[in-house]
Amino acid sequence: MIDSTRKWLRRNRTNFAVGIGLLGAGYVAGQYVLSKIAETRQRMNEDRVAKENLRRRFQQNQEDCTITVLALLPTVTENILEALPVERITQDLQQKKAERLGRSAGALDTSSAIPSSGPSSVTDDDGKSLASFQSESYVHASQMAASNSASEESGAPKSMKSKAQLWNDLKISSITRAFTLLYTLSLLTLFTRIQLNLLGRRNYLSSVVSMASHSPQDPTISLENLDDDDVEPTYGNDFETNRKFLTFSWWLLHRGWRDVMEKVENAVKAVFGPLSPREDIPLEKLSALTLEVRRRVEGATPEERRSHQWLSYLLPPPDQEELVLRGSGMLKSPSSSEPPSILSPPASPISNLPPSAPSTAPLRRLLDETSDLIDSPPFTQILTLLLDSTFSHLTDHEIRTDAYRLPDPSNIPRIQEVADLDTGIAKAKLAAILAVVTRQAHAIGSGVPNKYAQAIEGVRELEAFAAVIYSSHFEFEALGDARGEGTKEPPPRRDEAAEEKNEGGVVGAATGIFESVWGKIIGS
Repeated sequence: MIDSTRKWLRRNRTNFAVGIGLLGAGYVAGQYVLSKIAETRQRMNEDRVAKENLRRRFQQNQEDCTITVLALLPTVTENILEALPVERITQDLQQKKAERLGRSAGALDTSSAIPSSGPSSVTDDDGKSLASFQSESYVHASQMAASNSASEESGAPKSMKSKAQLWNDLKISSITRAFTLLYTLSLLTLFTRIQLNLLGRRNYLSSVVSMASHSPQDPTISLENLDDDDVEPTYGNDFETNRKFLTFSWWLLHRGWRDVMEKVENAVKAVFGPLSPREDIPLEKLSALTLEVRRRVEGATPEERRSHQWLSYLLPPPDQEELVLRGSGMLKSPSSSEPPSILSPPASPISNLPPSAPSTAPLRRLLDETSDLIDSPPFTQILTLLLDSTFSHLTDHEIRTDAYRLPDPSNIPRIQEVADLDTGIAKAKLAAILAVVTRQAHAIGSGVPNKYAQAIEGVRELEAFAAVIYSSHFEFEALGDARGEGTKEPPPRRDEAAEEKNEGGVVGAATGIFESVWGKIIGS
């Protein structure tokens, strides 16, 4: 029995060896497949967590942009309200009316006491117009009395302008003030998005580099760089660089808005100048007049709008960059503690600051990239969409409901008679429209909640533009860091960078990829 079994095993030993080999190979292959599946699952989970972390940080960055805009807006609003004192012009008109009423009350014949006041209907229209300014704008009768008493005590000279001149100044100033605030709000929003998304992208890159330099036992991404390497200067993640870069919004808040105001004021004078405050303005005509002002400011054709340069409103020229840092308090003035005025001698560009100035090279790179983004065609396209939303909210919602007494378009039901939707016959006095515009100027600059900022947040392309900035140029920054840019010598100034872009340098290639990615997003 034993011999027969031994012979059987000897005859089938080859089969047994093959079978055992196959079982072993199958086990090894199975373990390999299971390990690969586990590895793939782990990698997918890590990618999902990384994408979720990136999305969460991006969304938080956009919320920070909105908060920053609302925090900076009152500063420029105060400057614009001071430069265009609509309330003071209204006080002068009230004084004119009070003097005329006093003369007419002391005379026996009212018509002979006011020879230049015109017919009684004209006087009534003026009274109604001023009453609308008192009741509908932020100027109340108590404020008028207090202001008049204060001006009398201080001995301030009275306005020597005629009533027609005061009404014309009131018309131009009120419209210019509201439109300037809309342009400034849109520019400030877009500029802040560029700034914070550039810094957010660099902070994210810094955290990734910091994670790569850690040991495998500590794979977490830290928002702070605890290493002693040169990651922060390379990616511009140091606190001083970020602070200096963010303070460049000072230029728009204190200088750039003046250029915007001058351009808007010239357009308003050309378009609204011939109109009388007592003239009836249909809603369609008001929309057409507003559109004409925008065409004169931004450009009448798409080519003119694309060629319009907004860089001078948002960033100073290179010889005024140190002025911005000193005016914002980041650098101390060598001569005095007072911030320099615009009439001060030209300051030095950041690239020419002394070597003791910290973080000049990363700051130079941030400013150059910001100027490239502002000069790119997507910037003008997004700015046009933001202005469309803000001007539409002003004319199609606020003026429509307050001046024309029409229902808000967002509250109109879908099924309604065509006659009810016809707004061509709706008219309003220009004086009543000016009162609404005067009130809305305060709402644009300091409204809580700010409906105009909410209208801007509703523009879907704005978040897409921010996403492109946040996620683009990664490979070019890594390439520049590998070459040692930002550590050995400062990068070129903005004018030199523009020449390199035209010659097809790294900046030009990065801008080309940015525009191509943006085109794909718009196309989708």
